[in-house]
Amino acid sequence: MSRQRLLTLLEMAMMAAIALIFSEIKLFQMPQGGSVSLVMVPIALIAVRRGIMAGIVTGAVVGLLQLFFGGYVVHPVQLLLDYPLAFAALGLSGVIAISRFENRASRVRAIWGSLLIGVLGRFVCHFASGVIWFGEFAPEGTPVAVYSFLYNITYLIPEMIITGVVLTMVLASAPQLLLLKNRRLA
Repeated sequence: MSRQRLLTLLEMAMMAAIALIFSEIKLFQMPQGGSVSLVMVPIALIAVRRGIMAGIVTGAVVGLLQLFFGGYVVHPVQLLLDYPLAFAALGLSGVIAISRFENRASRVRAIWGSLLIGVLGRFVCHFASGVIWFGEFAPEGTPVAVYSFLYNITYLIPEMIITGVVLTMVLASAPQLLLLKNRRLA
């Protein structure tokens, strides 16, 4: 195994562990699952730093760890949607290599744009799970799809904003944590 690959795997493991710890420090907890925490920061950081595959794998590991440490399961497909797939989708935050941009403003836009892509991927997983398995919690007269949409954006938008602000601050104060000279996308 090459030194670079080992370093990448170590970074992924550390980010997964940090994300699990951050997931337990909740700023707000939703009644049927989901919360506002810093869990997305390490996943998005590794995705921006190392690329999509590192982000997807780290996210899937975080989702599985969350499942093992207190997940709520009603069906095997819901388990996949709400845990490993939803957090793996955050790995899409590495879709844009920010190092190819010269100025800080372009890099900040790239971080926020790619973070939006990752959060949309996570949203799709949670939304589908909510429509299929958690529609019973929708208030009477509220379409299940509307309820799932509103429920999930209630915590995902604040988490995305927090994550984007943190990554923007990291870019400003310690850009070497996000920028690699030889970043690979695959």
